[in-house]
Amino acid sequence: MFLEPLTPTEAGALPGELLTELTALYASNHAFHALSGDFPDPEDIRPEQVATALADELADPDTEVLLARSAGRLVGIAITLGTHPDPDDEDPWIGLLMIDATQQQQGHGRQLASLVEARFREAGRTAVRLAVLDNNPAALTFWTTLGYDVIDHRHDRQLGRPCTVLRKQLRRLRHAGRVAVLDPAGSVFLFRYDDAETGSFWALPGGGLEGDETPREGALRELREETGWTDLEPGPLLHTREVDATFSGVPVHQHEHIYVAHGPHREPTGAHLAAAHAQDGILAWRWWTREELHGTPETVWPAELPQLLDELEEGAGEGTGTGSG
Repeated sequence: MFLEPLTPTEAGALPGELLTELTALYASNHAFHALSGDFPDPEDIRPEQVATALADELADPDTEVLLARSAGRLVGIAITLGTHPDPDDEDPWIGLLMIDATQQQQGHGRQLASLVEARFREAGRTAVRLAVLDNNPAALTFWTTLGYDVIDHRHDRQLGRPCTVLRKQLRRLRHAGRVAVLDPAGSVFLFRYDDAETGSFWALPGGGLEGDETPREGALRELREETGWTDLEPGPLLHTREVDATFSGVPVHQHEHIYVAHGPHREPTGAHLAAAHAQDGILAWRWWTREELHGTPETVWPAELPQLLDELEEGAGEGTGTGSG
C-alpha cells in the first residue's frame, strides 16, 4: 500500500476517473454514513457530493487528504488535521479513515492507520488523536486494538454528535542494523538482552544507527563494539522488520536491517566489552544450533529467525552443485 496526497487544486476539479473511484469508495460505506449523517441519503451518494466534501476538507490548510492504493486500486482514504481548533490540543488528528467495504477484512485498515502514524512520526509529532461516534462500537474496538486509549467523551464540533476521543502516543522512530553471525556448523551467535517493556530475550548483535550511518555501517560498528570481532563484514541482507521496544527507557518504533556474516566459533573478546554490555542491557551470550532455535521456549528476536536461517541454507544449497562436461 502507498499513500498519495490529494491537493486542493485536484479536489476542486477532480478528474472523472478519480472521482468515480472516490464515489464508489464512499458509497460502499453506506452503513457508516447512515451512522454519521454526513450525507443526506447514504444509499445514494453522488459524485458531486463527494467532490464538495473533499473540497471543503481541503479548504483548511492544516488538513490533508490521503488516498491509499494497493495493487493499483483505490482501497481507502484518510483525512488528517495537523492542528486542532482547540489551542489546548497540541496533537494532530485523524478525522476519517475509511476502507472500501468490498476490500475490508484484508488488513488494509491497519496498514493505512500505520502509514498515517508514520507520517506524523516522521514529522516529529509525538501523539495522535481521533474521535469515534458513540453509535459505532465496531470502530471503537478497531482503534483500541491498535493501541489507542480513551481519554474523553464529548460532542463533535460540527454536528454535536456524542463521541469518544482516543489518543495514541507515537513512539520515536529508530533505525537499526544487526548481524546474524554463523559459525562453520551453521550455529548463530545471540545476545541475551533485558528490556523494560518485553522482559528478557535473545537477539542478534547490533543496535541503533548513529549520525548518517547506513544500516550496514551501523551493523558493522555495533558488531565490533559488542563482540570485539574486527575481522567480520556484514554480507547479504537477510531480513528487514519493524518492532516496538524500549531502549534506555524510551519507547521506540524500530526499523531493522539484518545482515549475514560467517566466522569462526569463538567468544567475544576485549577489555571494553563489560562496559558496552552494561550500557546495552546485554546479560549473556551463546551460540545456538538450528535445532535449539526451533525448540526453545525462550523469546528470540526476530521470532522467524529459525525459518530465515533455514531458507538461507536451502538457498545456498540450491546454488551449489557439480556440472558434467
